[in-house]
Amino acid sequence: MRNISDIIEQHLKRILQESPNGLVEIQRSELADMFQCVPSQINYVINTRFTIEKGYVVESKRGGGGYIRIRKAQITSKSRLQELLTEELIGSSITQGAAYAIIDRLHEEGIINSREAALMKTATSRTVLNLETPLRDRLRANLLKHMIASILIR
Repeated sequence: MRNISDIIEQHLKRILQESPNGLVEIQRSELADMFQCVPSQINYVINTRFTIEKGYVVESKRGGGGYIRIRKAQITSKSRLQELLTEELIGSSITQGAAYAIIDRLHEEGIINSREAALMKTATSRTVLNLETPLRDRLRANLLKHMIASILIR
């Protein structure tokens, strides 16, 4: 049986997919009522499952009439994608979880295949990069940037 976070995530993704403008706007309290959970559960799902690394842009407005707006980030060109990934998302250091989210997004977008995704995950895993954390995260960022550059050139 799936947990409530998985169910909420799938619900939001389905609404997003069916949306003609690629956008979903929800109210946290209404969604919490729908799934009979606390609003913080909705926050958790949005903060962990709808991140920029995973290809989503989230905006929110708190207070009366507040909302959460989620949209799928569009890839306009390979050069813009490379710039976004290497400069804005990866930077000089990246955790394994964030790296895997980027790799999964590249796979979902059809930019890399399953085998390439598996190889990239292996090369950037903490078991392969068996170093102290700050150095490991810097090396992972450097490897990931160069792999993405090589892929986007083809």
